[in-house]
Amino acid sequence: MFTLSEENYLKAIYHLETDSKKGISTNAIAKSLATKASSVTDMVKKLSDKKVVLYKKYQGVTLTELGLKTAANIVRKHRLWEVFLVQKLNFSWDEVHEVAEQLEHIKSAKLINQLDVLLGFPKYDPHGDPIPDKDGNLSKIDKILLSTLLKKESGVCVGVDDSSSEFLQFLDKKGITLGKQIKVLEKEDFDDSLSIEIDGKKLSISNKIANNLYIKKL
Repeated sequence: MFTLSEENYLKAIYHLETDSKKGISTNAIAKSLATKASSVTDMVKKLSDKKVVLYKKYQGVTLTELGLKTAANIVRKHRLWEVFLVQKLNFSWDEVHEVAEQLEHIKSAKLINQLDVLLGFPKYDPHGDPIPDKDGNLSKIDKILLSTLLKKESGVCVGVDDSSSEFLQFLDKKGITLGKQIKVLEKEDFDDSLSIEIDGKKLSISNKIANNLYIKKL
């Protein structure tokens, strides 16, 4: 059994490992969790004693097979609860993250498996992130950032890199949601801002926005 804090650390390392093939530094973990590096070092020792992480000086932290399975299960619960909140309780996609942060620590495997059945075994959460199955496997989707599309190229919005409520609310105001087709009309050389077309409407978006939207190229 793991404490809530230990589970949060495992999940943070899991997400960081997704973007890196190398060991994760304690500083990177501290930044991710908005805590002190000394606190991370203490926690890594505890997790190492529980055989869920390996830590080598100058090489960083990596999840063991047990750690990977444990972390993937936490992520699975989080993302399934997000789907449930949107599909069954009519939450909007910008409201679900904080609630799912609480629900992800429920221990009952039967509850989560039944939740998966109820929802029809969804592959992706409301933000386009893949949901691990009960064995920790992820469905992969061929996606690129909107900022990498060239003029006249098009794609379908399949995810977001920034899942903060502020960003998701901004997207709602602009009518940008998962499944929408986006075409790049113009790309400014000065600041890489984009003029795009979505639902027949023209919009101007900054490079920052384009760098936080995932597209499946058409």
